[in-house]
Amino acid sequence: MTNLLVRNARLVPVGIDPTGRTPARATVPDSPLDVRITDGVVSELAPGLLGHGEDELDVAGRFLLPGLWDRHLHWDQWAAALTRIDLAGTTSADDAVARLACVLPTLPDDGAAAFGFGHRSALWPRPATVAELDAVSGGRPVVLISGDAHNGWLNSRALELLGLPPRTGVLEEKEWFDILPRLDELTRPGTVSQEEAFRDAARKGVVGVVDMEFGGPFLSWPERMAAGEHRLKVRAATYASHLDRAIELGLRTGSALDESGLATMGPLKIISDGSLNTRTAYCAEPYADAGGLAHPRGVLNNSPEELAELLARAAAAGLEVAVHAIGDAAITNAVDAIVATGARGSIEHAQLLAPADIPRLAAHGIVASMQPAHLLDDRDVTAACWPDRADRCFMTRSLVEAGVTVALGSDAPVSPLDPWLAMAAAVFRSADDRDAWNPAEALTPAQALACSTDGRGTVRVGVPADLAVVDADPTTAGDGVRATAGDRAADRGSPGDPRAAATALRKMRVALTVVAGRVTHVDL
Repeated sequence: MTNLLVRNARLVPVGIDPTGRTPARATVPDSPLDVRITDGVVSELAPGLLGHGEDELDVAGRFLLPGLWDRHLHWDQWAAALTRIDLAGTTSADDAVARLACVLPTLPDDGAAAFGFGHRSALWPRPATVAELDAVSGGRPVVLISGDAHNGWLNSRALELLGLPPRTGVLEEKEWFDILPRLDELTRPGTVSQEEAFRDAARKGVVGVVDMEFGGPFLSWPERMAAGEHRLKVRAATYASHLDRAIELGLRTGSALDESGLATMGPLKIISDGSLNTRTAYCAEPYADAGGLAHPRGVLNNSPEELAELLARAAAAGLEVAVHAIGDAAITNAVDAIVATGARGSIEHAQLLAPADIPRLAAHGIVASMQPAHLLDDRDVTAACWPDRADRCFMTRSLVEAGVTVALGSDAPVSPLDPWLAMAAAVFRSADDRDAWNPAEALTPAQALACSTDGRGTVRVGVPADLAVVDADPTTAGDGVRATAGDRAADRGSPGDPRAAATALRKMRVALTVVAGRVTHVDL
């Protein structure tokens, strides 16, 4: 393992403070210091360290912080999405088909499926049909994955190749999730490269991810690591379909999955309900636009008894749990099951909350694993589906103030693997010229950063050398002072201008990323 000396770095204070103030500013020196990394650990922090023959990098007064984590993504799907037909922003099935028809003639005529990603059909004037894909695809298999990844729109040829019976509409929820791991059967070998995904993560300062990929990522990541892929730390989940295998192997959450120790066993992932865009998130009250819905309150994928049984098995095996729950009733059921079984872990998404569940999350140490960039896409859909409960969506500030551990992520490819985008969305809850949506639930930049570092605080001696160096101090973004290496802002104890802060966070440039002491990105 390469040793490293990083010179002239300024420490960024990192930690959660419910008041929104930047924590422990006075305890962090304003002047640059040197950081010695030995065997993958920060071994010294002081100005003017003597070199011991290790590699040296001078970061010229830039800002040092713990490396960033994405606490929820689907790695293989994210890597694949980088090369898929972009259907984001399509306003109808006709619009999506027209875009597809323009792209199909440009693709190789080799029999492989055409994949698209990113459409959001919740506000489309009519449902999509298989027949309209058939009309433009000319016998080529076509698979279009919705932007929230909760439904798949397949043409007849793709359905046939996957052994599925003919149908008129899209696949949703469980029947779709059962098919997702098989999409590789329709992919031309060698067409999906993960190289750009690794490079892009490093450019963003990402040092670790929790991979919730469907199937068994805990089985695939050791193979990547054994092949020499050491640019990320990964906690790899399992689903119920592979739970027996994980238990048979004696894997507990935190168990090393490879010799490098970079891949470790993650949680048991359970998708307990659906999503807002498919009107399947399970709610206490019917959707406002529930007319014609077969399930006006959404859908539970597991009964409370089935959920409790899965959680009890995981707890007995030493596995943490990650329960996908978007609707308020689904979240209540998940918290009930976690409390009853003694399981430990997280609620994934926690999008629509019953206020009474917030103190229960805090009391039982349940993590709220959230993806703030989703609110940028879901704002208008919420106005149509949940206008009577929009104030209870993405309650990040309320959770932090209640002492709940909030962990930010992307759910990539649903939103990009970009922690700076997630932080920006948490700080200023709008992606356009409109005012922030529910601004009382916005985080300060300091809080958003602390929710993005996997619980790591200010860099100190003895911590793993999973680090990022950036051009500006993220905790002072938007306070009206140019917080750069040459002009550090004072702590005013207030979040400043949230819109300006979000803009600064989105534009943040990462100069150096280090994972376990290895440089994975450098741009000094």
